[in-house]
Amino acid sequence: MATSVRLALKGMDVTVFESNNYPGGKLSAFELDGYKFDAGPSLFTLPELVDQLFQDAGKNPRDYFDYKRKDIACHYFWSDGVHLKSYTNKNDFSEEVERVLQVDKSPVLKHLERAEEIYRYTTPIFMERSLHQWESYWGKEVVDAIFHLHHFALLTNMHDYNERKLNHPKLVQLFDRYATYNGSSPYLAPGVLHTISHLEHNHGTYYPKGGMISITRAVYQLACELGVRFEFGSRVEEILYEDHRVRGVRVNGKEEKADVVVSNMDVVPTYRVLLPNAKAPEETLQQPRSSSAVIFYWGVKKRFPELNLHNIFFSDDYREEFDCIFNQGKLYEDPTVYINNTAVEEKGQAPEGCENWFVMINAPGNTGQDWDVMISESRKRIIQKLSRQLNVNLEELIEVEDILEPRTIESRTSSYQGSLYGAASNNSMAAFLRHPNFSQRIKGLYFVGGSVHPGGGIPLCLLSARIASGLIEKRELK
Repeated sequence: MATSVRLALKGMDVTVFESNNYPGGKLSAFELDGYKFDAGPSLFTLPELVDQLFQDAGKNPRDYFDYKRKDIACHYFWSDGVHLKSYTNKNDFSEEVERVLQVDKSPVLKHLERAEEIYRYTTPIFMERSLHQWESYWGKEVVDAIFHLHHFALLTNMHDYNERKLNHPKLVQLFDRYATYNGSSPYLAPGVLHTISHLEHNHGTYYPKGGMISITRAVYQLACELGVRFEFGSRVEEILYEDHRVRGVRVNGKEEKADVVVSNMDVVPTYRVLLPNAKAPEETLQQPRSSSAVIFYWGVKKRFPELNLHNIFFSDDYREEFDCIFNQGKLYEDPTVYINNTAVEEKGQAPEGCENWFVMINAPGNTGQDWDVMISESRKRIIQKLSRQLNVNLEELIEVEDILEPRTIESRTSSYQGSLYGAASNNSMAAFLRHPNFSQRIKGLYFVGGSVHPGGGIPLCLLSARIASGLIEKRELK
């Protein structure tokens, strides 16, 4: 949708073909008996990237949607009863760490300062421009990044880096968690990814009024106002090309001509399904996939004052949990549990006196496992874990339920194996191995979304739209 807005602003005639009957892909929502649930992404950072889309269109973002900054990014819980509030202000957070964990706060502050420094030097190169053009590697930003390369922790994994820099195992686990923000393992992903913590503690997290779905609705409204046509229930069956030049798409058996085609589908099914006769970049397509998720949407008939918008209940053995997900292809018996609870932010998200829980655990991709058995067993374990730590009988409080899991993620969003972020970032070269935002063999074919550069998540998908539309302007609108 962001790409459609940017191309419409460049004077192009744009049609979006969407196989579902609603816009937004993973960023969707639904309601069950008065409980409202955001179905997909639940964390909102870098809101200025959404604002920029409207500002570039000459619009006031606040006329379309609004948001507020959170004082607390997350509540963290451990099985031994330790409860830590992760403040978005780094000074407040470090003082909370010192109070709760009884350790010196200075390593935390230094860790966040390093995260901010890495973010400042890497973002202009690795997130805001194509990595697959030589001209991207010229300029002052590149020289500055090279000069600070020794700070990037490229030769160590995230866990080892955190363990070396932080002074408490619970702090290490907390900062290891940021590898999951792009579906990776902290025991495999490069240490440079600890820069993700900068977004929460130095920049801040936000809550969009009306829930995350308000972002989808706002961008969809903007696109429609700019003349973008949306064809829902219209699954693209093939991308058409001739003489190494795109010619259009086949949708519901009908050919639709186009000079430019932008695929937002996961890059693997884009090639396997939509481009069956094209030479595929096999090395790229065969990269290990990111984690998936099992999500329970629970309407809970009780209020929990100890919970915030974002909540994490950690496992006792993080290494074993990630080994299960990435090496054994199964769900861990003591999973880390994430709860998103928008009822604490806004009235109307759940019935009076109740809460709408988005309960997620990290999961392997769908490779043919017996998901029905695995999900049933995990549900029991999650309920036991939360009941014990919150001192309730949770099973009796669950009033409504729905489930999203790797198979349905794959079928609803064409995400290969149900992966949430395309390829995992489990090696130091992962950023360079992501598929570029353009086809190197078919002119007029471009790519956006979480499975291509610069990666998954709302901010990076918005940046992929900006990169791709810039390439289109340069190459197609001469």
